[in-house]
Amino acid sequence: MLHGLALTATAVLAFGGAAAATAYVQLQDNITSADVSDLLAPVPTDEAAAPADPDDPNAGQDLNILVMGSDDRSGENEQVSGYYVDGMRSDTTIVVHVSADRSRVELVSIPRDSMVQIPACTMTNGVTTRAQRGMFNSAFALGADTGGDVLSAAACTINTVQQNTGLTIDDWVVVDMAGFVRMVDALGGVTMCIPEDISSEKANNLTLTAGVQTLPGTIALDFARARTGEGLGDGSDTSRIGRQQQLIAATLNQVLSKNMLTDVGQLISFFDAATESLTIDEGLSSLTDLTGLAFSLREIGAEDITLLTIPWAPDPADPNRVVWTDEADAVWARLVADQPAVVEPAPEAPADPQSPGATDAPATDPATDPGTGTDPGTDPAAPTPTETKEAGREAFTGADVTAVCA
Repeated sequence: MLHGLALTATAVLAFGGAAAATAYVQLQDNITSADVSDLLAPVPTDEAAAPADPDDPNAGQDLNILVMGSDDRSGENEQVSGYYVDGMRSDTTIVVHVSADRSRVELVSIPRDSMVQIPACTMTNGVTTRAQRGMFNSAFALGADTGGDVLSAAACTINTVQQNTGLTIDDWVVVDMAGFVRMVDALGGVTMCIPEDISSEKANNLTLTAGVQTLPGTIALDFARARTGEGLGDGSDTSRIGRQQQLIAATLNQVLSKNMLTDVGQLISFFDAATESLTIDEGLSSLTDLTGLAFSLREIGAEDITLLTIPWAPDPADPNRVVWTDEADAVWARLVADQPAVVEPAPEAPADPQSPGATDAPATDPATDPGTGTDPGTDPAAPTPTETKEAGREAFTGADVTAVCA
């Protein structure tokens, strides 16, 4: 299950540093007790000045951050999910690529049912598993079951991603269900378009009415987890990924509308409230690193953030599994080179007036305003409408339309 990927629309933009898949910090009660005095400017008068702008610890370097959602149902997560299940799995994983010049971010979803090569993984208890071919999300479960902890699960997933993509994972984050709820609630919920009525008995009896809704943390979690029921498509994991991406895009737009990335005070308050129960690598345990990377992305707009599912096709050996296509290899290669993951097709060249079939139409239409060629009923300064995209199937940006509410 996702259990944390939509919320990382905020936090993911702030996770950066020198990754070490060999160490981790559980941020339960860590960030909340952090000393932020080094972020505060001197007080020249009776009024406190705003915190100083934080530095990006990885300025000039592109970053690949692996975000994994865990369905761990022990402790607080059992209360959130409503029941206990032994072990932990990660049914949704996203590679977040932050360009070196901080001008764009790509979030690439990896379907859990992707058939991939899982390399030999060494666990924290010293046990090394054998290399094998299997479903992508088996790597996380294999690490959790064999190593007995989230570090082993994360490390085996990182090894699998690196072997199958050619990317170097610089940082990683594991988000459980309780962490998901906290981060959504820290934003005041997520407002998004629900295009049709939704009802899912298996997702804690989730019921949503079509229209614009503001989802609190627990409802957003159920929406992210839901796969079967009314208004949820064909029940496949890839269909659910599309809804998760819509939730991420809605969260991103909410963060940007609040100007959170430009306000150091808001950033510190958000991380202070939202980072409990996240498990991240050791290089990201600093509040200054988190706020520094987020602040470096302050010029990012919704149109600069691309969400896509790695291109896939049904597995010829099992229609319930998927395999990556040749275009997937091209996507990974572009990210390795710090290039945009999606290449837009070149615009068609205008017809040659001298070519056969070309018309001799006048430069201006008589129905338009004389001398301008502009329809007097239109505003030439009006923005171009955003393109409608099918989330989960097509790459889209935070500025694109993926669902229409009546």
